[in-house]
This record gives sequence, C-alpha cells and structure tokens, in this order.
Amino acid sequence: MIKKVLIVDDEPDIRALLEITLSRMQIETRAAENITQAKQLLSEESFSLVLTDMNMPDGNGIDLVAHIQKQSSNTPVAVITAYGSIDTAISALKAGAFDFVSKPVDLARLRELVNSALKLPKNDAPKATPQVTQLLGESSTMDKLRGQIRKLARSQAPIYISGESGSGKEMVAKSIHEQGPRSEGPFVPVNCGAIPSELMESEFFGHKKGAFTGAVENKVGLFQAANGGTLFLDEVADLPLTMQVKLLRAIQEKAVRPVGEQKEIPIDVRILSATHKDLHSEVDEGRFRQDLFYRINVIELRVPSLRQRKEDIPLLANHFLKQLADECEIPNASISKSAMQKLESYYFPGNVRELENIMERAFTLCEDDVINEEDIHLPKTDTEGLTSDSMELDVPEFDENKVNLEHFLENIEKQAIEKALEETRWNKTAAAKKLGISFRALRYRLKKLGME
Repeated sequence: MIKKVLIVDDEPDIRALLEITLSRMQIETRAAENITQAKQLLSEESFSLVLTDMNMPDGNGIDLVAHIQKQSSNTPVAVITAYGSIDTAISALKAGAFDFVSKPVDLARLRELVNSALKLPKNDAPKATPQVTQLLGESSTMDKLRGQIRKLARSQAPIYISGESGSGKEMVAKSIHEQGPRSEGPFVPVNCGAIPSELMESEFFGHKKGAFTGAVENKVGLFQAANGGTLFLDEVADLPLTMQVKLLRAIQEKAVRPVGEQKEIPIDVRILSATHKDLHSEVDEGRFRQDLFYRINVIELRVPSLRQRKEDIPLLANHFLKQLADECEIPNASISKSAMQKLESYYFPGNVRELENIMERAFTLCEDDVINEEDIHLPKTDTEGLTSDSMELDVPEFDENKVNLEHFLENIEKQAIEKALEETRWNKTAAAKKLGISFRALRYRLKKLGME
C-alpha cells in the first residue's frame, strides 16, 4: 500500500524539497500552502503523516496539530521549526505532535522521522507485548494508565515518568517503547545513581581508545547503544550538575561526542526518564537544572502507588504466587483468605516490588503449600494501615508543671511532619499538601525544628 503524506508550508522551495525527498522514498505527497488548504485536504483524503511548518500566513503549526488531534488523532503530525526554537518544538510536542525537525531541514533526519511515523499502527489498539512488560491490574486507575501509555507511545516526545519506588516505572517505560514505532530498536535502561561520577561521561557517550588511562579500546556509549530505540534514564535526579549540562546538549543537538573524539556523532534516540524523587523540588533546591527539567519533562506520566489501587492486590499477589509455584513445580499453591486480608490492609510503602518480596518470603516459609496469615511478615516500622485520612499522632498528656508549652507543641508538630513524610515516602511537596501548608512553609518548619 502506497503511503501518502501531506506537506504544509507557505514556501514553494521548501515544499518542492520535501516532495522530492519523499517521492524518492516511494511516498505519495499532497501539498498545501496554508492551514485552510491543509484542513480542506484533510477532510477529503486520509494521510499517513502530516508535515507542517510552524509559521503560516493564516495560523501556526500548533493550531493544525490541535485540529488533527480532534478530527483524526491516529494521523501523526511532525512540525518544522526554526533553528534553535526548542521552546516552540516543546509546545508542539505537548499539543500532540509526533516529532519535530529544525530548519534548515536535515534530509537524513527527515527520512528517519518519516520512517518512524509510518511504522505507527493505524488505531489505538495496543501491540502484543511480552509478558514481562504487561501491566497487571483491573482497577480503573490501571485502565487509565494503559490508555495513556497507548497514546504516548505514538509520540516521540520525551516523557518523565514519576512515581514512588517499586511502583513499576521501568515496566511503564518498556511498555511505551514496545507499543511505539521504535519497538524493533533497542530499549536501554540505565540507573543514573549507580554509575560512578568519574565514569559517567564515558558510560553515556563512549570513549576513544587511549582517551585516558585504562581506555584500552574504543567503547560505545549508552546513547549509541540505544540508537534507533529508547534510552530510559532511571533515577535521573541522581545525575550530578556537570553531567546534566552534557546530557542537555546531547538531547538538544541529537548528537554525542565520545571522550577523546573531535567530532560529534548523530544519534536517534527517544528519551524516557524517571525518578522517585520530586523533580520539581529538586529544581527549587538547585540540585537539578531547570532547562534540563523542561527538556525531559515535555509530558509527565504519573504511575500510581499500590495503595491507590488496592483492589489490584489480590490479582498481583496471586500472580506472584503462581510464578513462584511454577518455578518450584508446585501446582496447588494457594493463599488463605485471612492472609489476603492482611495484605489488603497493609500500606505498602515499597509498592508492587515490596508485595513481590513479601510473597516470596511467605511462599518460602509456608506449610503444605498454603500461605496463611502468620506467613505474611510485614515490617513493623512502616506506616502499616496508614491512609491520607488517618494522621493519628501519639500525643502525650500535657502537664503544665513539667512541660514547657512551646516545647510540647514543637513535639506534636514534629510528629505530624514525620507522619506526613513517611506516608509520602519523603516527598516534601506531597507532604506539604497533606499537611495543608505550602512547600516553602514546610521547608521553613523543617529548618526551624532541626529536621532537615
């Protein structure tokens, strides 16, 4: 089937260049010189891709992106931006554009973009994905998350995946990769906090033989390893500021320079990033560059905690139990009703990963292949059973003859703050919201009370 692309640009020379380039790729083209003509053609024909300039006589490319999102959301749109207009490109991606290319148009980059867009499925049905990346859960929260993933997989926009530790951020990232046009390319996950700072540049960008002591051969960096696919930067908040600068340049320029090399190497990588920390707070505190934050956080995807979808606990628990039983070739392993109720009443600060570990311990300790309540060992120090509505404090009886009032109230305030921080996994922004105060007010109280 012949692919058809709509080119929207008011400059005849640009239209001609794009038409010639695409025709050599065996792609049929239609051209429009303004937004009005483009909308008319879109109402008459169907297209595999729309390529539009940003500035048009009767509107701009973002207007057209928004129109296509409403009328034909399955049609990918790529915008052509002025050189260096990163803010404009980000606005287009947020509006729903598939990707962007800067002027003067790099034809090799354009061909890569077009080929990626033409690989997109024609409907919103998810691709069949391996079992390892299936996101289990029957709750409405998980249905919503899977729908967001299907939509975001069609874009090339950088995505920041936020959520607590153990909630499944890497699985979400892999699912986005596998349902998108880069699914045949590599998925390269990297834990930014696990790389020694002195080796970071070499790990990310590679190095040339002899570039430094110990560089006995050429090394391919993570960006090159992920070329044509997806690079997942887990715990991106742990990157030192010096590395953040270099990462920002690599993302903006779509090129890397290995240590010891003089020339940059072009790379075609989609960036997904994640951290359990509050990246907004990290920016406020000066630990994370604001320009890099805006570059990787074009779209934010929030992964729910397990306590936000407690109805999925039985499904997940039985899934982990079946995995463990299959490995041990035990066909009739089960979990009692009281044991399941104990799990359902637990707070799970470690989320799905903690549930998996608890089930593995319980399965190892149980008798007769049945997990009973006494086999479920939960940490006593965690906020078991605590919810956002239960901020119960251990307030001692006030004795005005023995206790200074100010000191007494400070102790109560400390308890309230500690409870809120524990419940939110030390997310200061979320804790401030739970306490009903501003983030700055919480920071002031932490400093005042010596809790920093």
